[in-house]
This record gives sequence, structure tokens and C-alpha cells, in this order.
Amino acid sequence: MSLLSQLAPKEGSTHYRKRVGRGIGSGIGGTSAKGHKGQLARTGGKVRRGFEGGQTPLSRRLPKFGFTNIQFATKYEEVTLAALNKVEGIVDAAALYNAGLIKKNSKFKVLAKGELKKAITLKANFISKSAQAAIEKLGGKVELVPVKATWARPAKVKKAKKK
Repeated sequence: MSLLSQLAPKEGSTHYRKRVGRGIGSGIGGTSAKGHKGQLARTGGKVRRGFEGGQTPLSRRLPKFGFTNIQFATKYEEVTLAALNKVEGIVDAAALYNAGLIKKNSKFKVLAKGELKKAITLKANFISKSAQAAIEKLGGKVELVPVKATWARPAKVKKAKKK
């Protein structure tokens, strides 16, 4: 049985910190393993990532390509069938928010993870096919609520021609 007083790190797993610049006999004296002069030998002499000494860096020599579509992606929260057991009555965004399952004014998708134990009436923005089948199998109803666009370009009104 080992005692707390006898605990020690494994042999060879710990090392003393090598003190640099403390004489030739230390092995790392003089220039302290930094070479002779130059920016990298100075205190704080680091260069930023990608810096090539004033030469146009590779990131600027190569052309830009592609784009990211993440800003236009549909972001929604995921709600499982098991989580729907916590909600009483008609299950919609307000009921899920009150139960603490989604954030306010957020879109949500119901996924078929876990097991539903009762028939429910669900009003959801998105739902997986397997989750919809599981709800309808228990005698529940699923109503898809379309997501309102946050902003839409107003329709152009044609101006009447002047006579």
C-alpha cells in the first residue's frame, strides 16, 4: 500500500531548468544559445507569424480564392425528442424557451435522439424525417412553421411615365 508521503514523480520524468549565460563551463554560456547579434539575439526579438524580413510574405504573394458562406448559413438550435418530454401542452418556440431548451427568438430543429414518451402537438421550424415519424407514430401532430426572413429587399415600384 503506497502512502502519500512516499509519492514521487517517475524516475527521469522531471528535469532542472538549464540556466543560460552563466559561463563557458555551463555549456550554454556567452551567447546563451542565441547565436551572435541580430534581432533574434535581442531581448524581445521575436518576429510576428508570417514575417519574412520585409520581403512580401507568401500570404500576399499568392492570390485570394474562394469565399465563406457562413454569414448566410441558417443557424438553428437542436432539440431532441427526449428533451420534448419536459414540455407540457402544445410544443412551440415559446414553450421551449420557457422550458429553457432554446434561446429567445431562435430557430430550432427537432432531432430523433432519445425517446418520446407521449403524444404531442409540435410547431417547429425544422424537423428530421425520423423525428416526425416518431411523433406521428405516438399519435402526435407536426406543423412546420415557416421561418420569417429578417429583411427582404422591398419590391420595386415602377414609376409612371411623364406625359
